[in-house]
Amino acid sequence: MNTLANRKDVARLAGVSEATVSRVFNNVSPLREETKRKVLQAAKELNYHPNVIAQNFAKGKSHNIGVIVPYLPKVNVMSTHYFSELVSGIGAKLGESGYGLLLLFQTPDERKNYVQLFQSQRVDGCIILGSSDNAAEIKAIEELHQLQLPYCLINQTYSGYSFHTIDADHVGGSFQATSFLLDKGFPHVIFLNGPKEYSNSLDRFKGYKQAFDKRNGQISKEFVFEGNYSRKSGYQAAKEISKLLPTSKAIFSANDRMAIGLMQGLGELGLQAGTDYAIIGYDDSEIARMTSPPLTTVRVPLYEMGKLAAEKILNFITGNESDQQIRLPVTLIERKSTSLDMY
Repeated sequence: MNTLANRKDVARLAGVSEATVSRVFNNVSPLREETKRKVLQAAKELNYHPNVIAQNFAKGKSHNIGVIVPYLPKVNVMSTHYFSELVSGIGAKLGESGYGLLLLFQTPDERKNYVQLFQSQRVDGCIILGSSDNAAEIKAIEELHQLQLPYCLINQTYSGYSFHTIDADHVGGSFQATSFLLDKGFPHVIFLNGPKEYSNSLDRFKGYKQAFDKRNGQISKEFVFEGNYSRKSGYQAAKEISKLLPTSKAIFSANDRMAIGLMQGLGELGLQAGTDYAIIGYDDSEIARMTSPPLTTVRVPLYEMGKLAAEKILNFITGNESDQQIRLPVTLIERKSTSLDMY
């Protein structure tokens, strides 16, 4: 991996300026053959390899920002509140700045190579949605980071890495939701979380646990379930969760889609939200206002997160790089699905 120090070393050994080194590798004329020979010889001795990606990036701009979203067979991810709000926010900011949005779908098993997007000059920057904690993903993002290419992750952080990220306070949001139910007198709160490969799932579990810790309570593993953030996984969890409702009539779901699926499944078992149990979702999607009863949920500023991610990319391109990690606050929105209490 080449760096500015490598270029300085080549310039020093060849007895030329750094600008001359750049001109040699960018093939900018006119240059004396003797000068080119000295630079290339010095580069060979120092095992210096120019950053071809950075060279291409400097030569031209596509004026497109790539937005990478997961492709799942039979699932229209863009119809979901989560992705549609993020992409709308990104598009709004890019439109203000004269940039286009290039939507790129990626299957879970597809080889991750975000750098290729820059090599082909398809994009001037990329925003990654739906990334998860796996070795291939981390390696691909690390390549972007080391090459100092304009990129940003949304809603995913990696322990031990300082990647450029826009996130929300999911620990705080989960703490608010769980505390709200505990303060209503429920001795236990059933928790339907998302997959562990997403940092926001880990954050939500952390907030859930902190709410019990603050009250000197204990979490019971039998009250913690895992879905995959789909409505179907919430529906499928209904049967097992219904068995716990005589003990605990409070449920916190890590997103609205699972909460709504769970409400549907429990409804088929004769159990009504707000009457037989209290339930809180997460995201504050539009459909949360349309359920019967309307769903109490944690509002995440997804549209604003999208705009901030786009702004961060544009600043990166113009040399005004902002903080690497930004985390926005969330808000609990109370509706009738939690009208039941234990008092």
